[in-house]
Amino acid sequence: MPDISEFPGYTLDEWKEWFVQTASLILSKCPSTGVTIFYQSDIKHEGIWVDKSYLCQKAAESLGHELLWHKIICRSPAGIATFGRPAYSHMLCFSQELKVDISKSTADVIPDLGEKTWARGMGLEACLIAARFIKEQTQSKLTINPFCGEGSMLAAANAYELIALGIERSPKRAEKAGVLTLIKDNKKWNFQK
Repeated sequence: MPDISEFPGYTLDEWKEWFVQTASLILSKCPSTGVTIFYQSDIKHEGIWVDKSYLCQKAAESLGHELLWHKIICRSPAGIATFGRPAYSHMLCFSQELKVDISKSTADVIPDLGEKTWARGMGLEACLIAARFIKEQTQSKLTINPFCGEGSMLAAANAYELIALGIERSPKRAEKAGVLTLIKDNKKWNFQK
């Protein structure tokens, strides 16, 4: 979901309130046996660290959604100092009723987010993890991605034969999302732009 840089008229507290309300709205629209997956990078704003995973968990808890898993996706190699944005992103999966098959667990720390189509995009590896989980551990056939950017998650969902619907306010990014696909070459997925 968008961070405070996309809301120039908001104070940090106003943006946090918007974020939690929007996360709550997204969670409330998910079927009780479905999953809501958030991919979020924390921000540093005027010397304050803002933990977006906490904001997502706050919204989920208020609606009775349980955290099924929480993965850390490295955006930079471990041990490298970053400025502005942290060196990792969170990927959190919530559901009201679904229980996961722990025999199908995957790594909690993903060392490389994979190829991205744009600077703020979700990495290919994270997209594939989310799509694979939806395909293998839920009955869902449809994925809806508000704030879909250039469509990385949509392309991964389609690669796993899921129906994908994206919502994006930037016409330029929405146009790219409409044509982005994945191809498999030598058993490895890549974006085909």
